[in-house]
Amino acid sequence: MNGKPKIGVYVCHCGTNIAGVVNVEEVVQFASTLPDVVVARNYSYMCSDPGQALITDDIEKFGLNRVVVASCSPRMHEPTFRKTLLSGGLNPYFLEMANIREQCSWVHEDPIAATEKAKRIVEAAVVKARRLEALDVKEVDVEPACLIIGAGIAGIQAALDIADAGFKVYLVEKSPTVGGHMAQLDKTFPTLDCSACILTPKMVDVANHPNIELMTYSQVEEISGYIGNFEVKVRKKSRFVDMDKCTGCGACAEVCRMAGRIPNEFDEGIGMRGAIFLPFPQAVPAKYTIDKENCLFLSKGKCGESPKCKEACQADAINFDLQDEIVEFKVGTIIVATGYDVFDARKKPEYAYGVYDNVLTALEFERLVNASGPTGGKIVMLERGKKKKKKEGEEAEAPRVPKSITFIQCVGSRDKSVGNEYCSRVCCMYTAKLAHLAKDKIPDCEVTIFYMDVRAFGKGFEEFYDRVRREGVRYIRGNPSEIFRRGDKLVVKAEDTLTATPLEHETDMVVLSVGLVPRSDNREIIDLLKLSQSSDLFYLEAHPKLRPVDTASDGIFLAGVCQGPKDIPDAVAQAKGAASAAMIPMASGKVKVEAQTSVVNEATCRGCGFCVAVCPYTAIELVEVNRNGWPVKVARVNEALCKGCGACAAACLSGSIQQRSFKDIQILPQIQALGVK
Repeated sequence: MNGKPKIGVYVCHCGTNIAGVVNVEEVVQFASTLPDVVVARNYSYMCSDPGQALITDDIEKFGLNRVVVASCSPRMHEPTFRKTLLSGGLNPYFLEMANIREQCSWVHEDPIAATEKAKRIVEAAVVKARRLEALDVKEVDVEPACLIIGAGIAGIQAALDIADAGFKVYLVEKSPTVGGHMAQLDKTFPTLDCSACILTPKMVDVANHPNIELMTYSQVEEISGYIGNFEVKVRKKSRFVDMDKCTGCGACAEVCRMAGRIPNEFDEGIGMRGAIFLPFPQAVPAKYTIDKENCLFLSKGKCGESPKCKEACQADAINFDLQDEIVEFKVGTIIVATGYDVFDARKKPEYAYGVYDNVLTALEFERLVNASGPTGGKIVMLERGKKKKKKEGEEAEAPRVPKSITFIQCVGSRDKSVGNEYCSRVCCMYTAKLAHLAKDKIPDCEVTIFYMDVRAFGKGFEEFYDRVRREGVRYIRGNPSEIFRRGDKLVVKAEDTLTATPLEHETDMVVLSVGLVPRSDNREIIDLLKLSQSSDLFYLEAHPKLRPVDTASDGIFLAGVCQGPKDIPDAVAQAKGAASAAMIPMASGKVKVEAQTSVVNEATCRGCGFCVAVCPYTAIELVEVNRNGWPVKVARVNEALCKGCGACAAACLSGSIQQRSFKDIQILPQIQALGVK
């Protein structure tokens, strides 16, 4: 392919996406006059089979050795047309795409100006195409094991699918138990299945599967390497309880001096626990953990004469000398399933969350209605942090049952004021579910829901919404502006937007239907894996339609809500998709790596190390070489790690490092072609 360039130019109509603004025929006529262009054609959809056949036929007929496709963004169909060139017997990297859709027709209304711009873009692509070089795709071996970060329902499902296929899985979970937020739920919408009944069998399966190594209360600390060969370092935090000896009897928790004094995170702070605890009865593994921040012995060095928990443990499982353990292993692929946080309702001070005891979040209310929750499933008025003194012999006053409960939807979702413009997708339906449970447990309770819109888009959702309204739940279209107290009642100040009337709605309890937000610690995973974020700050997929579980980093996949808000069925479906994607390279045993990597001219490299500092993938290192009898340091690229981002080429002071397909001799003439007209 070193002879005279023979270039074919193919202009796509993309229906009316391009042809509706750009005069495609005129662009084709212009392209046919450019130097080295031997054929120029147009077609309604170049990505279709007939469109691709035009290219392969012309490669054979005209002996084309370069191809320019003027269509959409390379991010959309560059892989498609590379395969087309390969099937026509041409090196796939002899393709250049001219983006005349996103960068031209979609951003211009004047057909004449858009057509002229399209001509310049095509000319620049032709100029670069003349200078393209053949690149070889390399293959690397793949370690037949997968790391899954996060053991909620998405992580559990992905782990089981991969393990059932015969591959090794390392499942790492930050908290002491698997299950994630789903373990906190009472029922699931719209079928009202028991959440624990669905989840706990899978929790047990993931702990007992011979191909799964479960690491709870653990954190991934370092990840290096590339697809097929990731090296992982995990810190298994000390529980100060010997996992092999602990029987989960609970005797230690019963005698703990801090028992009932520490807010239980699993119960969203409504229930209390001790310094040694099991998050919930069905926790997996069913092993106790000592909270060293609140343990008197670990934080202060003394717990009475001796720690009661250690005295009570007949299995002798408690060991205050245990240390964190570092585990290292290799995997071929990684799945991120780290889940989400719920919106912090304190960021909406008008709703007085944290001011009034009975303004709750939906997840707190979920723990109230749950039979394994702090109130045994009874909905009662809360008196947080208050202990009433009673006289000797006096019976404890029974908690008051609310006679009216009001839900407010879209708290922290679809709200520019808090920076969350997206819909969380689950709030409408979980609110309907909680309203149903409230009516079921307190039949004479007045249940009201303030909403902006009801989005019942899923299977069975609309029917469930109708069912809840028939049960007597009142829906008021309006966005409340304030919550305040009047006597022993809470008052929701709002406007009924259907009747355009202001109102003050009195109620005993307010439940804020908070949205889903990215985890507060997601920066840790971003730094470890070099992931990108979308505008909503969830992890960004490689392509929203064609590669929804992939990331920009090969071999790293996304599952569940860490990629964006979704309900349980969608999270499970995405987990199964991520598992399938992760198994492909492991099953094949080999994988192709990026060919458009950076390359160093070691003869001119000064060894300054700027490229090493700016590389986000740690793909460059300084090595010592012999130059004219003198030892000098030069940069060298690990092509398996390099993703071709070009940061190093931009930083290089001497121009010694260049990115293949984007070298100065290719880009500068392209810029000149855009600027001379």
